[in-house]
Amino acid sequence: AHFVESGGGLVQAGGSLTLRCTADGFTFRNDAMTWIRQPRGKEREWVALIDGSGGSVSYAHFAKGRFTISRDNDRSMLYLQMNSLQPNDTAVYYCRRRDFYDDWGQGTQVTVSP
Repeated sequence: AHFVESGGGLVQAGGSLTLRCTADGFTFRNDAMTWIRQPRGKEREWVALIDGSGGSVSYAHFAKGRFTISRDNDRSMLYLQMNSLQPNDTAVYYCRRRDFYDDWGQGTQVTVSP
């Protein structure tokens, strides 16, 4: 499996970003997908999960009400819409499958200024 994350950038607090993940090397629609983030100098933390059909989603407590995970199975794309961003959302964001120990992509940097 191979993942390419994009869509990160610098945004002011309160702003929005949409992250994208292009996946290949497996049958995308068969697998639950997650977004995971890693703030600099800290451990990786789970952000959101979506099942293969897109019909079931779940979020970390800090993402509820602000972030929306979605997927396009025809394009093998995963998305994370992030609203009301805060400085503590600053991190590198990664996508990967929930049930496999895939190699990490390069991630996409999200930086939120005060």
